[in-house]
Amino acid sequence: MKKNILAVSLVFVAVALWARVLTTSDASDLEAADLESKLVSVEPPGRLEAILVGRASRPTDIQFIPGREGTAVVLEKDGRALILDVKTGETSELFTTAVRTGSELGLLGLAFHPRYLENGRFYLNTNPADGTMRTEISEWAVSPEPMRERSATKKRVLLEVTQPYANHDAGQLVFGPDGMLYVGFGDGGSASDPQGHGQDPDFLGGMLRIDVDGSHDLPIEGPGFRRGRYGIPKDNPKMASWPPETFAIGLRNPWRYTFDPKGRLIVADVGQSAFEEIDVVSPGANLGWNSREGRHCHSPQKGCATNGLVDPVYEYGRELGGSVTGGYVIPARTSSVGEYVFADFSSGRFFALDVVDWSGGPMGRLPISPSTFGFDQATRTLYVADFSRGGIYRLKRSEAKSE
Repeated sequence: MKKNILAVSLVFVAVALWARVLTTSDASDLEAADLESKLVSVEPPGRLEAILVGRASRPTDIQFIPGREGTAVVLEKDGRALILDVKTGETSELFTTAVRTGSELGLLGLAFHPRYLENGRFYLNTNPADGTMRTEISEWAVSPEPMRERSATKKRVLLEVTQPYANHDAGQLVFGPDGMLYVGFGDGGSASDPQGHGQDPDFLGGMLRIDVDGSHDLPIEGPGFRRGRYGIPKDNPKMASWPPETFAIGLRNPWRYTFDPKGRLIVADVGQSAFEEIDVVSPGANLGWNSREGRHCHSPQKGCATNGLVDPVYEYGRELGGSVTGGYVIPARTSSVGEYVFADFSSGRFFALDVVDWSGGPMGRLPISPSTFGFDQATRTLYVADFSRGGIYRLKRSEAKSE
């Protein structure tokens, strides 16, 4: 293999498969010597490569700024947000916010308002440092163009939910094609959901769907929560005694999720001790936790109730990894709709599934801890973050042969 091939091996692309080999100059001469050089075999034959485009400390989210090609906001677990130019690797600080950082707590997710270019608003999922241990969904604002260093300010809190433990907080925020904000909550933590939130009628263990531009006449406070101003979509499913914000239930830790080109919500739900799963989530769905882990009984381990539970479209066991990191749907030669690309935080394996029939599986492995993905809609390019070493990589699949 040529010496000038960047020293790491993944990269994907969300456009046609490129045939050339990328050199260190394509990565803006960023140093990548801390990663082992290796060639990853994929099917169909080719190579996965990863080009280093920037760095952050314990990155948790990558969101490309609307209207700014090649520029993303990268969140760091400890509470800092960076503006990253993926062409040059240059970063500047957008803001810092005080957060708890133990276990899985921190600055976890960001979503730009669908009309961000008009109103400059975006939304954060955090665990604030003050007061009770909780998840806070808040609205921030910035002058949309250009987004400047230290220019973001917090405007209001939409929702606060108390967290009983410091793990399984989920963290993603995503606006759907319907303009509604989807907010995933884990089961509140510890092992095997000891408080039963996966199937209890509260906010934890559920996927919420809210209208950030609306209002409601619901109680402002209740056991373990405090509401701010937002609306309840009229077409939200009616789910017995669950909060009216609820879109789906039975989730353990939906750390990352996305929508495919058909508008389907795809959730990567982190498993307990045996299986990781990918779910297609429809309104009112019960994904099964903590009765089931994947398609398998968890509590009890045999004879669990399965009536009305929705099976995952894909699952994998501990031989392939131990903590799924959801990704994005990208264009693919083999699918009329695209491939859903995701990874495993524990093993560094990457997966690709055809979103028509959900065929596919593992496609390569990298010596990184994939904590989150980013997708640049303008260039249709996929990126991944390495939590352990802090690298931000552009991903591409190439059919170029090694020499």
